[in-house]
Amino acid sequence: MSPAHQRQQTDSACGCRSGCSTPPAVSQPVVSDAPAIESRRFRIANMDCASEESEIRRALEGMAGVRGLQFNLGDRELTIAANDRVLPLALEAIRKAGFKPEPLGAKDAQRFRIANMDCASEESEIRRALEGMTGIRGLQFNLRDRELAIAADDLALQQALGAIRKAGFKPEPLSGVDQPAAAAASPPGFWATWGKSLGALGLAMVAEGLAFALPDSGPVKVLGMALAAAAIALSGFSVYGKGLAALRQGRLNINALMAVAVTGAFLIGQWPEAAMVMALYAIAEAIEARAVDRARGAIKSLLALAPEQAEVRQSDGNWERIGVKTVAVDAVVRIRPGERVPLDGIVTLGQSAIDQSPVTGESLPVDKAPGDEVFAGTINQSGALEIRVTAPASDSTLARIIHAVEQAQSSRAPTQRFVDRFAAIYTPAVFILAVAVALLMPWLMGLTWMQAIYKALVLLVIACPCALVISTPVTVVSGLAAGARRGILIKGGVYLEEARKIKAVALDKTGTITEGKPKLVAFEPADAALGQQALEGLAKSLAARSDHPVSKAIADGVPSAAQEVGEFQAVAGRGVQGVIDGHTYVLANHRWIEERGQCSAELEARLAVHEQSGRTVTLLASSERVMAICAVADTIKPSSAQAVADLKALGVTPVMLTGDNLATAQTVGAQAGIAEVRGNLLPEDKLRAIGELQQRLGVTAMTGDGINDAPALAQADIGFAMGGAGTHTAMEAADVVVMNDDLRRLPETIRLSKRTHAVLWQNIALALGIKLVFLLLAIFDDASMWMAVFADMGASLLVVFNGLRLLRQRAGQ
Repeated sequence: MSPAHQRQQTDSACGCRSGCSTPPAVSQPVVSDAPAIESRRFRIANMDCASEESEIRRALEGMAGVRGLQFNLGDRELTIAANDRVLPLALEAIRKAGFKPEPLGAKDAQRFRIANMDCASEESEIRRALEGMTGIRGLQFNLRDRELAIAADDLALQQALGAIRKAGFKPEPLSGVDQPAAAAASPPGFWATWGKSLGALGLAMVAEGLAFALPDSGPVKVLGMALAAAAIALSGFSVYGKGLAALRQGRLNINALMAVAVTGAFLIGQWPEAAMVMALYAIAEAIEARAVDRARGAIKSLLALAPEQAEVRQSDGNWERIGVKTVAVDAVVRIRPGERVPLDGIVTLGQSAIDQSPVTGESLPVDKAPGDEVFAGTINQSGALEIRVTAPASDSTLARIIHAVEQAQSSRAPTQRFVDRFAAIYTPAVFILAVAVALLMPWLMGLTWMQAIYKALVLLVIACPCALVISTPVTVVSGLAAGARRGILIKGGVYLEEARKIKAVALDKTGTITEGKPKLVAFEPADAALGQQALEGLAKSLAARSDHPVSKAIADGVPSAAQEVGEFQAVAGRGVQGVIDGHTYVLANHRWIEERGQCSAELEARLAVHEQSGRTVTLLASSERVMAICAVADTIKPSSAQAVADLKALGVTPVMLTGDNLATAQTVGAQAGIAEVRGNLLPEDKLRAIGELQQRLGVTAMTGDGINDAPALAQADIGFAMGGAGTHTAMEAADVVVMNDDLRRLPETIRLSKRTHAVLWQNIALALGIKLVFLLLAIFDDASMWMAVFADMGASLLVVFNGLRLLRQRAGQ
């Protein structure tokens, strides 16, 4: 990003950039009855260049009430000066333009711990309770730590908390407290998790034994009822609380069904079964919560990889071990052989092999030398290293991976949204069916009223949708965690599900298929009369100012000294130009030289020799003629050919899209096994190519670094960023981040998506199938509440453990 993009840019009241003589509207006093103007800050992760700033300006152009905009592209922040009535409209316009503004500062999300929120059905209840409430900008659920973040205005926040309490939950603020620490400060003990449920089970068994073994006398009944009531109170207090809250609001959820069924059974004299049902239900809930915690906590286990202390060099030259949270950026840290790297950094002294598998998923150690990056949580295997810290512990690559996966886990996948909508219809429908059974069975099948009511209550327990609701989140979360363990960071369940539909993958050449580290292999004067050393100096002077890999290869491969360059400019998709000693020179690709009219038959013949060998040709030219030819070569990665073969085996068409010349692209494509190759593409050409692939083949993915290929990544159905380890921009911009440069992770992602989709529908079929069988047994045959609760427990546990299988499967499966 250029310095011009990093500095803040401010609009004045007249709509001009800073420097206008008109005073900014934000600073002018407002003397009217109009709503007060207030400046609000927002972070927009995918806004980092001037073109995206322009898109947002166009989206807000002419919107009355927006009095000022302040862009900070370096930090991806936008400050909007607007009144409260207009601000939501402005934010909606920005979202429609393809951006996601997140509030910052005083309006940032506030976190709450909700002790009795630990499964997907309870998340759905809270979402329904807050549905349609104005002023709420966002919700983020962390069920593993039982936390909810609410982004809302103060008034809306208070209304939201009131609605959550009415739904039977008790939100406790976590403001000013470290989230994990707060969650870990008071973990539920054995009694809260298992003791109450097991105690209730014991009381229920005694009540059942009394009813079976002793005569039906008054004292025995009283004792049995007392034991059953104690068991229900011990295990079902929270169930009753949430169920009654739902019934008061006219909602029928899982807890409401259980509360009605258990109360009904108790009232018709089946108190031993009522107690047993509640105790077994509570135990099943505890087992499910533990299993879901395992899935949601799989990625959290990475936190243990980063050591809590680091050996830091002090100002007097001595070394001291201190907590990693207190280590400052630019501090020097020493890592002994066998130790884990405590923080992200750059190697300053020593050489070693580093096991990066926890972060990148690479199976082989990577050699590190001075100047190379290392990541927190990786393992130093052989030699001692000294590193200069580049990021605090809270912002390490490992911490960002965990944060990104937690955000992905809090979002809902398409299948989960479908199941939630289905459950919202299914639960009331079952309740109506149970009422119909209770009222009609005596007339239709000659049952007594007590028998009919008992069947209806059994039906309520069997039809409890817990297994159905929990079937999707545990599977999606397991899939996300399985990908993260392999160095595949999937940004949400929607991308995990959609990846299986990919029919085409557009691959950039440099750095994706090839190593991305080209070397200068030939430097030829176009005219023998021109001095080699002078030409090399000109080429190096221009190349040294660019960060493009080809330019870097030229700058590194030319021994001459660089000169001062004025009026330097990078021309997208063509090359660079600048003024040296009063003369304008360009370092251009073949396309630009043709556009400048400087190609000749002789030059074309010389270029063809290099291009047919798979070399990238760059030409040094003045305003009058071409002066030198620079040939750069790049080799394909060892894994690229295998990755392309794997994609083809999955029915995916690989297509190479590159700005390089067609001959070079075809040579690399042939080596990698790619039949469809398109070269000489500008960014807008890649955008059109993605659109054409979508129309011709269907769902199309794009690989890139999240910046240079931004238009194509935005157009693609799923964007993959390669080599995201340590790169903030790549992690924020793409839908899927491959933490190393191994292209084989793309077919692996598709296979993971297919497995996840299969398990999702296995779980839905299991949940509904088991329910249907026992539903029919309850209506037309003898089915007890015991059978009902075991059917519900069995279905729930089956889908949970089936979803957890994704964590155990190997990469190639």
